[in-house]
Amino acid sequence: QRIYECSGFRGAEYTFANLYLWSYFYGEVCEHQGFLCQRLTFKGIHQYIYPAGCGDVKPVLDLLWEDSHAHGKPFVVRSLTRDTMAKMQELYPGKFTYEDNRNAYDYLYEIETLTELKGKKYQAKRNHINRFLENWPNWYTEVITHDNMETCKALAEKWCESHEDAGDKRALDKAFAHFDELCFEGIILYAEPGKPVAFSMGNRISRDTFDVNFEKAFADVQGAYPLINREFARFVQQNHPEIRYLNREDDMGVEGLRKAKESYHP
Repeated sequence: QRIYECSGFRGAEYTFANLYLWSYFYGEVCEHQGFLCQRLTFKGIHQYIYPAGCGDVKPVLDLLWEDSHAHGKPFVVRSLTRDTMAKMQELYPGKFTYEDNRNAYDYLYEIETLTELKGKKYQAKRNHINRFLENWPNWYTEVITHDNMETCKALAEKWCESHEDAGDKRALDKAFAHFDELCFEGIILYAEPGKPVAFSMGNRISRDTFDVNFEKAFADVQGAYPLINREFARFVQQNHPEIRYLNREDDMGVEGLRKAKESYHP
């Protein structure tokens, strides 16, 4: 985590929590000259995540290139930003081609925007929240602690029963098991006492960016999703006033998820 934070990257793959929770995806890891290097295979393609760290990245990239050559694979680097792509072009002029990986784009939002939802473009979000407030006047939130962890686990279990995503379930189980060690923070939304309907949890990526690792709500409870979104943004802002961005991670190319995340205007 120290290396990740040194890099200052805001991508969701640059945090120890996600490296651990999704370890079956992130593959092999090593440290070299103060940089963290990750090699994975995605859809049959041998890939390296752009190294995180501080200092001269050239020897590290050269080592990864040699490693790729030793495996008889083309050298593929993923998770570039515009800045790191420019760095690659500077270090290896004319050696690489570059293409967008739209399904892996992270959605970053100004936290101030999500706490207030001001303006015409967020009118629909406010309307949904208002319906929730009208239907459930005794609603409230609780910070996730060991005292209510079982409530949150049960809510997650019920959500997973209606959503076929074994990877998400596996990651959630690991997150609950090591909540403190992974520096997670979160809240539970109750429609009324004894009726939890949503939760959200995450942790810090970098100095100014906080990752929303999990956000689950019952879709049949109108307004639960936009309200847990707003309340978690307010929770993070209150506890970490230095945070500027919330990273709500990628959409994996899922049309409904893409539409939902774009509706908040990243």
